[in-house]
Amino acid sequence: MVQLTSMVDYDVEGGVAVLTLDNPPVNALSQGVRQGLKEGVAKAQADAAAKAILVYCKGSTFIAGADITEFSSGFLEPGLHEVLENMDNASKPVIAAIHGTALGGGLETALCCHYRVAVASAKLGLPEVNLGLLPGGGGTQRLPRVVGVEKALQMVTSGVPISAAEALETGLVDRIVEGDLREGALAFAREIIAAGAPLQRIRDRDDKLQDARANPQVFAAFRAAIATKARGYLAPEYNIRCIEAAVNQSFDEGMKTESKLFRELFTGPQSAAQQYLFFAERQAGKVPDVPRDTVELPVAKVGVIGSGTMGGGIAMNMVNVGIPVTLVEVKQEALERGLGVIRKNYENTARKGRISAADVEQRMGLITGSLDLADLADCDLVIEAVFENMAVKQDIFSRLDALAKPGAILASNTSALNLNEIAAATSRPQSVIGLHFFSPANVMKLLEVVRGDRTSKEVIKTSMALAKRIKKVAVLVGVCHGFVGNRILFVRQYQAEQLALEGAPPHRVDKVLYDFGFPMGPFQMSDLAGLDIGWSAQTSTGATVRERLCEMNRRGQKTNAGFYDYDENRRPTPAPIVQELYAGFAAGAGITQREISDEEILERCILPMVNEGAKILAEGIAIRASDIDVVYVYGYGWPVYRGGPMHYANSLGLDKVVEKLRAYWQSSGSDFWKPSQYLVDLAEKGGRFS
Repeated sequence: MVQLTSMVDYDVEGGVAVLTLDNPPVNALSQGVRQGLKEGVAKAQADAAAKAILVYCKGSTFIAGADITEFSSGFLEPGLHEVLENMDNASKPVIAAIHGTALGGGLETALCCHYRVAVASAKLGLPEVNLGLLPGGGGTQRLPRVVGVEKALQMVTSGVPISAAEALETGLVDRIVEGDLREGALAFAREIIAAGAPLQRIRDRDDKLQDARANPQVFAAFRAAIATKARGYLAPEYNIRCIEAAVNQSFDEGMKTESKLFRELFTGPQSAAQQYLFFAERQAGKVPDVPRDTVELPVAKVGVIGSGTMGGGIAMNMVNVGIPVTLVEVKQEALERGLGVIRKNYENTARKGRISAADVEQRMGLITGSLDLADLADCDLVIEAVFENMAVKQDIFSRLDALAKPGAILASNTSALNLNEIAAATSRPQSVIGLHFFSPANVMKLLEVVRGDRTSKEVIKTSMALAKRIKKVAVLVGVCHGFVGNRILFVRQYQAEQLALEGAPPHRVDKVLYDFGFPMGPFQMSDLAGLDIGWSAQTSTGATVRERLCEMNRRGQKTNAGFYDYDENRRPTPAPIVQELYAGFAAGAGITQREISDEEILERCILPMVNEGAKILAEGIAIRASDIDVVYVYGYGWPVYRGGPMHYANSLGLDKVVEKLRAYWQSSGSDFWKPSQYLVDLAEKGGRFS
């Protein structure tokens, strides 16, 4: 065996040159791997004993993509294009042996091999779109030549990998190997040698492009099909253009198109934002003051109090990963309704083919309904998900304190209330933590983990680990009204209301934010959630537009009327009565309504979010600015391609943000607009949020 680089070895076995890659944890295409592949192919070409070349990876996976750290540090020679071209042009057959995942540059490497074998559990895909990019190593030109245009379009625009079985069906792999991959791949290589099989260069194939050449409307149809999901993103469209180039241009010209469009994306703001979020999400899981050796507490059984929308969704998160749940309600009717909704959700998922009927029963079998809090006594974690009322929550936690076993974690799903006050109702505040799920809890990825003043490090570590276990993105935050997400949301909602009072109709405000990239604006979001959250007919004073609307039974989508009127399909149309209400309230407050530009609407909604984020950082409520961005992307629909409010502020320039805030401060006379001193200091230093 010859060591070509620290990451690649060379050996010849039974006439097959074996290039063994070992670059843990995922065999990324680092410079050492690229250099080893280049040297290995050249050595095998010159080696008379080698009749074929096998690319094999140690560890748990084939090449899982590029070394993303080189995106910022710069790529070293040899470049991937050179390495892949050498492999593609090899005079001896090159075989890729795939296990784990072949993703991005890993799949592009495999596509430059003449044959591909894989184990049944392997996954293959081109996920570059998730970083605002397209495959830059010929993936958009070779893939449609193997799997066909429609399948290639799906793969490059979704980034979702396909199974080995599907890869075999489409021709992406030539054989599924049973048993030991290395031995099976060697046997396949020797068959190729013995048969004198021709080199199968994908670049020379044309047959699977013919249908699209005859029916070019396939591209328009595909664009229409993904229009909603891809709204605002450049990368899906650029990927489609590359597949079009594969169909309509020669291979070499298509490669030039791919390179050109790749460079445009790579140097553009969207990819920068998406790459930033890639690292931000991983950084969010790191808690500086919780040592790595902190003991993680066992969570083998979970209790959930409340079977409504939130409680039911939280329970589903647990049983989805095999954790049994005791679900407690006050009344049998409410419990049965909650269990019924959970079952219906699972049955809907089964009808879509995402889980089996057996999965439905298995998961429902993990939920035990109860009307007695005492049934939570053996739970390792209890999550309260009841009405947002401090007295109610304190009562529950006081009762839990008396019955929960020693060491059990007591968690509240509160979205805004003071966790320290909730913890004070117990004799074990060190065991109390906030687990703020977002609605619907079984769908939304974000989990705000709220540490109280006395929450133990063990409880924090366990909660962060549990979030990962149930496939959530966790962000650790401190205690304040609304924590990070809702605290920032409150200032945006306030400004939206002010804009409506001053003359910008709710639908205009919503459209500006929708055009910015949000899935919906603040008024539509309020209608969806329900205008009557926290409202009571007994205490209503009619002092706000929201209260007046609730008094009129315009409570949002649930009543087909709120800030908007809704038809039977819940399609919204602007409601004249709402504008009349705002005009009346404005007159009563001495406000002269005026025409307000889209630019002003956007600035007045977004800049206060940035300013509040700076205050949150100054107070230590968030550990880092990127955590705030993760919260907003995964919990509130901030457009991924804009990176979150703090990243967006960086892109504008913090000096410009301060200048705008001061201008609104001066023109309004309201301290609402006073720039955070933290933001001012950072701007004066020419700094950035980090």
